Amino acid sequence: MTDPAAPRNGRNGPDSPHGRHDRNGRAPRGGRRLSPRWAPALSLVRAVCVTAGLVAAYYLLPLDHHDTAVTLALLVGGLLAAAVMFGWEVVVVARSPYPRLKAVEALAATLPMFLLLFAGAYYLLDRSAPGSFSERLTRTDALYFALTTFATVGYGDITARSQAGRVLTMFQMAGGLLLVGVAARVLTGAIEAGLRQRDRSAGPGRGAARAADDRE
Repeated sequence: MTDPAAPRNGRNGPDSPHGRHDRNGRAPRGGRRLSPRWAPALSLVRAVCVTAGLVAAYYLLPLDHHDTAVTLALLVGGLLAAAVMFGWEVVVVARSPYPRLKAVEALAATLPMFLLLFAGAYYLLDRSAPGSFSERLTRTDALYFALTTFATVGYGDITARSQAGRVLTMFQMAGGLLLVGVAARVLTGAIEAGLRQRDRSAGPGRGAARAADDRE
């Protein structure tokens, strides 16, 4: 007869890949999980690195095209790439054990990309059609104008004068409203889906898992 207290190494035993759980009742997925204590710090570091990388690319890329059609094509292509990246981030948020932190990372990547794309478009438009704005734009000026437009501050020191400049600014206004409204709602739904998925996989450790997320 077998000893009922002896450890079992079967398919569903505690030492098998299908039966091993951590102290919170969660089964590991493909390796050691990050401690909840370090998850917020790592998320913050990644968000800062992504933002710094995007800003550095904006200042270092050779934005020397002098064609309005090229400016429009680059803007549309960049916005499509940002939309694809945002869709992928939503999937990652819904599957992450830390959905709230992943949502912060998603915003840290999507929002700067959105602003920098329009800043680059303003800069290129000013180069291709001088007089489109109330003054000549440096890259910092273009980024400043994009940020003040997004924040609806409207200082009035830099304004769009040409029809192309005003249409581009209106596109940014509409896109900013979509980003704040629709994107925030989508991320909220992804967070809720991620929390439900984690609670289902946690089983008896559901309460501990929820407490760990509240510490994020």
